Formats: sequence, structure tokens, C-alpha cells
Amino acid sequence: MAAGLPSDAPAAPAADDKPQPPRREDYRHFLVIPTRWIDNDVYGHVNNVVYYSFFDTVVNQYLIAAGGLDIEKSPVIGLVVETLCRYFKPITFPEIVEAGLRVGRLGNSSVRYEIAIFCAGDPSAAAAGHFVHVYVDRAARRPVPLPDAMRQGLARILA
Repeated sequence: MAAGLPSDAPAAPAADDKPQPPRREDYRHFLVIPTRWIDNDVYGHVNNVVYYSFFDTVVNQYLIAAGGLDIEKSPVIGLVVETLCRYFKPITFPEIVEAGLRVGRLGNSSVRYEIAIFCAGDPSAAAAGHFVHVYVDRAARRPVPLPDAMRQGLARILA
């Protein structure tokens, strides 16, 4: 047992257990997103919070284009209940990124979106993660089944 760790503490992952970046061919939909000067932080790379903006952008662009989402008037909206992002290599302005999107799980009232951020033309992701939407009635904020048009659009990019 390592000094200072309780006996039931999880062991550190082995070096070969390190998550590997996903590959471009694993994603079904892509959106080109330019980085902006303001996206860089004082460390000279795109700040971590910007990746979540990339995630949100590709998901909502797809929902509007393929799922019939009207962000102002749809009676059913998605609320984010879970997020994760893993970073594999830095991105810097003025790189162009390509956000890859697929659906990992399509439930009755929830969807797990899986997103990877690629530098233009790169076969492996610079970052990857997911977020989960629970779909709710806009006014009541209670879970409701996914609308048919949205379900059909999401089924097209189901992994």
C-alpha cells in the first residue's frame, strides 16, 4: 500500500490503460469550426472551456438541421445533465477544427452525444468527450419522450 493512501483507494491506472484519442472514421457528422483569437488562454492554447462550446455548437447545429429543433419555440428542449472531456493534444488559434458527432445512446427521453474535436485533416482527435441531454417539456421542465423528427434525425448518427 502506498504511504498515505487508504487500503481501499483505487490503484493508479497502468500506463497502457491511458485513454486513446478516437479516430475520425468513428464519427458520422462533422462541423467545421474556426478557432478565434479570444479562444487562446495565457498558456498559448485553446482554453478548456472552449471545447465545451465546440461540443454545444456541433450538437445544436445538428439538431436544428436534422432534428427539427427550433431553439426559440420547440415545446421540448434538452437539458445537459452530464459532461466529460478528455484532452489529447493542444489546439491553438488560428487552427480550424472539425467537430465529429455521433449518438452513443438514444433513450426514451435522453440522448448521449459523443463528440470528438479534430484539427483539420487529422485522423485522431485532439479532444473527445460526451454530454447527455434529458429532454423536457419547455414549460414544466419534466422529462418527455423525444419528438419523432428529432429521434429520426438522431438515429441517423447512432453509433
